[in-house]
Amino acid sequence: MRSLDEYRATFGDEDGYLNWAAYGLLSPAITAEAVADAELLGSPRKTSHALVHDRVPEARELLAEMLDTTADNVTLQPSATYGLMHALYGFTGDVLAASTEFPSITVSLERAAALTDVRARWLTFDEGDPLAGFVTPDAVAAALDDEVTALVVSHVDFRTGYRTDLSALRDVLGPDRLLIVDAVQSFGVIEADYAAADVVVGHGYKWLRAGRGTGFASFSDYARERIAPVLSGFSGVDGGLPLDDLPAPSPTANAYTVANPDQLAVARLAMGLTTVRDTGVDAIEEALTERADRLFEIADSYGIPVQTPRDANQRAGIVNLLPENPAQLAASLDNAGLLVTARGDSIRLSAHVGTSDATMVLLDDAISSAGYEKFTSE
Repeated sequence: MRSLDEYRATFGDEDGYLNWAAYGLLSPAITAEAVADAELLGSPRKTSHALVHDRVPEARELLAEMLDTTADNVTLQPSATYGLMHALYGFTGDVLAASTEFPSITVSLERAAALTDVRARWLTFDEGDPLAGFVTPDAVAAALDDEVTALVVSHVDFRTGYRTDLSALRDVLGPDRLLIVDAVQSFGVIEADYAAADVVVGHGYKWLRAGRGTGFASFSDYARERIAPVLSGFSGVDGGLPLDDLPAPSPTANAYTVANPDQLAVARLAMGLTTVRDTGVDAIEEALTERADRLFEIADSYGIPVQTPRDANQRAGIVNLLPENPAQLAASLDNAGLLVTARGDSIRLSAHVGTSDATMVLLDDAISSAGYEKFTSE
């Protein structure tokens, strides 16, 4: 095990970076590992290549441990979207989702509905509800009928930062409907009951700091009974390269793969997973909550409305602001050297465990420079 201080020390000189929900800057350890593995693949020695190739089973075992499943249920994917498409293209029935989800969900579901027997069912919300737009267990329960056979949902919403309760969703859906979860904004930094889901997809390029190409997906035994491996390529069979033969897809989750993964990407993923596993997701979550709390405190000190839930159990690293003058504030943040996501009438801040106090000071000063009046408590 490594200490939280050791984990925090893996972050570099990142003052002003509050955009982890968009892209996770590669950790120094992962950068060094990528260079070393690239050198191994540049060698003519078979043993050097094998060292990198061994990262594939290593990554699957680490993912299985963190997802509370078995390695046979885990696949490596180019991205989380690939995993979602494997799940949705091989399914039949009405699939429930919010139209406000990230496009990896909405576009994949719409494409599946146009080409397969899947039917998209979009959640509707009561605009007067303070939780309108959040995929809560109550909102899902209200939309269920006998035709709904699955729910696809983000564990943490990319816009608002709302974290849904996977165990509660499982209870609402019952044992027969599939729960398909996009864990891109939570995996590796938030403890969760991933075993409650039938399919979990994720990516290492945000909070794991492992770069692009590091996607993954897990498929439970029940999911594999319900989801046909439509996008199953030559890597999705047992027994090695299928020369002069056309074998059936593997009975394991490996059936939901198209080709062999990028070994360098998998090596980065394995390093990111090892770092998180050795630190402990519970310790990372506690530290991340403290950083997000500080973002709330700064916003509150200027009276800026925050869309993200206050309850720490209903959020992760995203804090979404709804300022009165979003364009003006976005310009001030940019001028101060702060990198955030400004979208429409909102400004999304996303801190990580290594986000420095200096970054918080920059944020405070930039908001003040934008003309917001700071409140002081007596």
